[in-house]
Amino acid sequence: MAESTTTTTTRPLKIIAGADSFGCTLKDTLVSHLRSLNIEVEDLGTSSYYTIAAEVGRQVSESFTTPAATETRGLVACGTGVGVAIFANKFPCVSATTCLTPEEALNARSINNSNVLAVSGMSTSPSTAIDILNTWLNTPFNIESFLDNSTPTIRSGSSQSYESAKCAICCLVKNRELNPIDIIPGGSMKILRETPTSAFVRFKAGSVEPAHHHTFGHDLVVMEGKKSVWNLSKKERYDLGVGDFLFTPAGDVHRVKYYEDTEFFIRWDGKWDMFFDEDLETAKAAVEKELGNGAV
Repeated sequence: MAESTTTTTTRPLKIIAGADSFGCTLKDTLVSHLRSLNIEVEDLGTSSYYTIAAEVGRQVSESFTTPAATETRGLVACGTGVGVAIFANKFPCVSATTCLTPEEALNARSINNSNVLAVSGMSTSPSTAIDILNTWLNTPFNIESFLDNSTPTIRSGSSQSYESAKCAICCLVKNRELNPIDIIPGGSMKILRETPTSAFVRFKAGSVEPAHHHTFGHDLVVMEGKKSVWNLSKKERYDLGVGDFLFTPAGDVHRVKYYEDTEFFIRWDGKWDMFFDEDLETAKAAVEKELGNGAV
């Protein structure tokens, strides 16, 4: 069994926990472990997997709309860990991930910023579950760190040395052609993996994405450059630079302006789609009006 460790989160942590009848014993073990680490836990008890997972997902989701000094995450358990993850993920800003090994927990936190951990009561021993939980608690969201530690096979399969590369994401697309995004001038994209899908995207300075929406929510991290995103559904504007992260929920209409040559990493669930809510000229006029003739 892994030794108890202190979490690396910068804010005090609160965990909302729940399970169905197949996962309740494992959930109780993990709740006890969390409390031994002096982590605040709200245990919602045992119910059907879809009811309990939805309630955990709802509370974690609501914590994003009412920011507090305490970070809120979730812990759910069922027989396989799959059903609870599906139902928790139906809420905005929730990234619930089923983890059967500590390595999967490392990946879930590092690259997907998982904020709800789903575990399997039938497949996971208490000691392994504690190792998974400790890894999930102590791993920060850090895409570069994740890729630095997870790409040895990529490196060994290439004659090019990546040791001096500054950004591990850039390593994945270096010397790979990005395909133009025909429907938006100035943009190009390279799909890195699918299900969940991630891509590396570039836009030239001055490019504008007309207001549009997707059937999926997506996370992005800016790797280079500067951009603004107007979420027209929420009537909010986000000015993003290197290292900034943004989640846009499914269906939210948003418009984008690129001030510099900009590169970013983006992740979403499902197949790529894009539905325009205005044409390019209308978008350019709206951006110019908003910014005052292009001033940032």
